[in-house]
Amino acid sequence: MSSTDSLRQLSNIGAVTEKKLKRIGIFSKEDFLIQDPYEVFEELRQKVDPTLCRCVLASIVGAKRGLPWHQITKASAREYEKRHPGHIWGKC
Repeated sequence: MSSTDSLRQLSNIGAVTEKKLKRIGIFSKEDFLIQDPYEVFEELRQKVDPTLCRCVLASIVGAKRGLPWHQITKASAREYEKRHPGHIWGKC
C-alpha cells in the first residue's frame, strides 16, 4: 500500500481510528471510501468498541465526505438515529 492510499490520508482519521478500522478489514483509503460510513460505524460498534460516541461517528462520516467532524456531529447523529431507532448515545 502506498502512503497516498493510507487511511491516515483521510480527514479525521488518526492512529486510534486507523487501528480500529483495520480490525474490521479496512486497510486502505480505497477500502474505506467504497463503504457506507454509517455501516462502518455500526460494524465498529458491534465488533470492536460498543462505547463509540457520536463524535467518532462524525469523524467517520467526515472522513468519507472530506469534512471536519465537529461540523457534522449533530447531523450525522440524527441520520444514524434514523437508521437505528432507539439508539442511546454515550458521552463523547
